Amino acid sequence: MTEPLAPVIVDARGLMPPEPLNLTLEALDTLPPDGEVILMLYREPGPLYDILRRNGYAHRTETNDAGEFHIHIRHAAAA
Repeated sequence: MTEPLAPVIVDARGLMPPEPLNLTLEALDTLPPDGEVILMLYREPGPLYDILRRNGYAHRTETNDAGEFHIHIRHAAAA
């Protein structure tokens, strides 16, 4: 049995657009089929969700008490 892959963390808190989007897309370019990217932001990335859907990715968004958004992104087939 193989160990699950550690998620790729994209900490884009405090970065100005379009840098968070660019960093996320770069991480997704090398994402293995069973991998996960976690994008960390201070605002919800509405435009990203459509890009993910159109390119075969699924996402789940979590928020915390500090006002952070953590977007968990996987290949749609693996979600």
